[in-house]
Amino acid sequence: MSGNAKSPAAVRTVAGKTRIQKENETRILRAALDVFSESGFHGATLDRIASEASMSKPNLLYYFKSKEEIHVALLTDLLDVWLAPLRAIRPDGNPVDEIGSYIRRKLDSSRSFPRESRLFANEILAGAPHIGDFLQTELKQLVEEKAAILQRWIDEGRMAPCDPRHLLFAIWSTTQHYADFSVQVRHVLGLGAGDKSYYDEAARMLDTLFLGQLISRPGSD
Repeated sequence: MSGNAKSPAAVRTVAGKTRIQKENETRILRAALDVFSESGFHGATLDRIASEASMSKPNLLYYFKSKEEIHVALLTDLLDVWLAPLRAIRPDGNPVDEIGSYIRRKLDSSRSFPRESRLFANEILAGAPHIGDFLQTELKQLVEEKAAILQRWIDEGRMAPCDPRHLLFAIWSTTQHYADFSVQVRHVLGLGAGDKSYYDEAARMLDTLFLGQLISRPGSD
């Protein structure tokens, strides 16, 4: 290869980054996710993130200028994942199916993305310094939109009376518990590290907890 030739890895993508640059950014974000979800924003350090990513701190700083920039990048990617189950609630659906499916989607999210869930929880516990605007705008608007659907089902007698917003809060807290407090769950149940077999039983229990109390059934009067 001549001295002027460029390897395929050095050819820039449409986004203006080489394949190697994108791979290194992904490596940094994956390492940072481990560190932030374990230690929180204040407990994490650039030195530790660089070590987890197997690169030098100066190399890391080539891609991200600060710890906060890495943290915001992770949270930004997370928000779409976190909102997707709520967005999927359909106004023309059956309350049993829609609420039941929502619970399962939230549990699946906790099962598949436990580190992301803990990252989000740590951000909220810290007062949401990086996503406060999101909570007051996009999340609030989406909750109001879906709460209106639930309220219509209540008004139609298809669900027991309740405050739809607090119903969503309750579903969030119970489903995300299995990610945020997975260590506690496994110790109490006597399960080994990485064992996620409890999610199936959790889904059945939450169906009983929520659907058994919320949904009006024929002959239940």
